[in-house]
Amino acid sequence: MAAATAIATLSAPTAAIGAAPVTVAEAITRQGGGSTTVRGYVVGQPTATSTVVRAGFPSDHALALADSPTATSPSQMLYVQVTASFRAAWGLRTNPGLLGTRIDVTGPLSAYFAHPGLTSPTAFAPAGPTTTTPSSAPGGDYYRDAAGKSGAELKTTLNRIIRTNTRLSYDQVWNALKATDEDPANPANVVLLYSGRSQSKSANGGNADDWNREHVWAKSHGDFGTATGPGTDLHHLRPEDVSVNANRGNKDFDTGGSPAAEAPGNRTDGDSWEPRDAVKGDVARMLFYMAVRYEGGDGFPDLELNDSVSNGSKPYMGRLSVLLRWHAQDPPDSFEKRRNQVIFDTYQHNRNPFVDHPEWAGSIWG
Repeated sequence: MAAATAIATLSAPTAAIGAAPVTVAEAITRQGGGSTTVRGYVVGQPTATSTVVRAGFPSDHALALADSPTATSPSQMLYVQVTASFRAAWGLRTNPGLLGTRIDVTGPLSAYFAHPGLTSPTAFAPAGPTTTTPSSAPGGDYYRDAAGKSGAELKTTLNRIIRTNTRLSYDQVWNALKATDEDPANPANVVLLYSGRSQSKSANGGNADDWNREHVWAKSHGDFGTATGPGTDLHHLRPEDVSVNANRGNKDFDTGGSPAAEAPGNRTDGDSWEPRDAVKGDVARMLFYMAVRYEGGDGFPDLELNDSVSNGSKPYMGRLSVLLRWHAQDPPDSFEKRRNQVIFDTYQHNRNPFVDHPEWAGSIWG
């Protein structure tokens, strides 16, 4: 970090000349060759016009900036050339910890890798906070109306906050899952929920060993199918192996059973499914979200959690006491937090409150 600090100090006067830093979105539209300071998050390294890697960086020669640290689409990114004098401090192969940091870069706005870019930079500098605060969504505090509330009042307030989401078609879910569940170690793959397998994004469909769209809140529990709404809500849809998806079926969640075929660490019996330890909390929080988002007031069933594993086609899922325990045992990790942000930034523009505020589950159901 000493090298980075030294360069930032030396280059700060250059970066300060002229107007305040522009956003990445603005820089993408200003590809006329003029020197500009751009502020954005380091989101990866471009290796081709439409390819940005987020791990295993092959060189120190380039980085990609975006206005959100969770951006995944190259169309939202500015490709920045890192010339020789800046590589020791600002190259990603040498400094992989730069990923997710917020920086200012000054230089001419012109194409790089045949993509909107900034070439021949004259200055790099840190630019303040390196992460977004989930409760600080664009336009103010996303959860401000929930402050000080608990129990049923909190549940009702959260429903008002999250129910104004953009709705996707079932076909749109395919491409969305390729972004929300991208393998951070291999951007060409997605991570399957129960099996944990990293699999090619293109290997989706209905054949054996393909991945398909798993409804964590089983769509038969409330009979909402795949209609736009709960049937297409990304906050509970995850990629999963076709056979494992079928094995889970529409079972409620509980502990016990026999090892599940093709899904190490999962167990199942005639009426329940136990996911692997690494995603037990993820499953619980997805179900908490569904029980708050769908309250029966917008033409969809009123989904609720209970302590049963024999809910059939009723709009209920269980077992609540087990889900609360899993939620406590497996708190939100970086993958789950990133997923929540991608859904908010790019697709539905609403959040899962229980990823941002795990304590609210106990307040509502504890």
